[in-house]
This record gives sequence, structure tokens and C-alpha cells, in this order.
Amino acid sequence: MDTFDFAAQAELFTSRVNRSRHGPAGYKRFERAADAIRFAMEELPAQALVGAFLEIGEERVNGQEIQRLYERPDYPLERRERTAERVRPPNTTHVVGISWSPPQTKSGRWARS
Repeated sequence: MDTFDFAAQAELFTSRVNRSRHGPAGYKRFERAADAIRFAMEELPAQALVGAFLEIGEERVNGQEIQRLYERPDYPLERRERTAERVRPPNTTHVVGISWSPPQTKSGRWARS
């Protein structure tokens, strides 16, 4: 993806953050792909990018590729400072089904550290 038309019309499809329902949760059309990329990176929760894709003509770009386009030096729009919850290291995978709770005592109360 060496050449990318940031000025082309684009459609952004997002998945549900809550996995209890199936199918896409959102659709938004943009006059410029650069605006769609900025919206995806700066406005959507990080989890929404996992199943999101951007469609430009016949080409589809997944969430990781959207992030790469946003980070490219030739990205034409000014980037906003992202909050800590939006920042994530590149090439990370999404892990589902891991939960943690503090240990409990025999009586069922939470143990203190």
C-alpha cells in the first residue's frame, strides 16, 4: 500500500464493542479517506477497530491498516493528541475472554493484600 489516495471517498464499517450481538454496529460515509481514518483513530474506542474496516472503492482496509495509514508521514491531516486509553502499541492482537478478580477468602469476602 505504497500509494494511497487520502482524498478518495470512503466508508467506515465498525463492529460491535459488545460481542453479545452479531453483525456490524455502525456505518459512516466520508468525503475523504483521511477524515475516516482520523475518525477511526481519534473518536472510536480502541476495541471498535478490531473488527472495523474502511472501504475505498473496491479496496478494504482493516483496523491495523487504518492505524498504519494514520501513522504514515504523508497522512495529510493534523493529528490530535490521543488519550492513554486510545494509545496502543503497533501490531497487537486482541485477546478475548480473559478476566481477573481479586482472590476471595473461604467466607466469600474479598481478601485484602
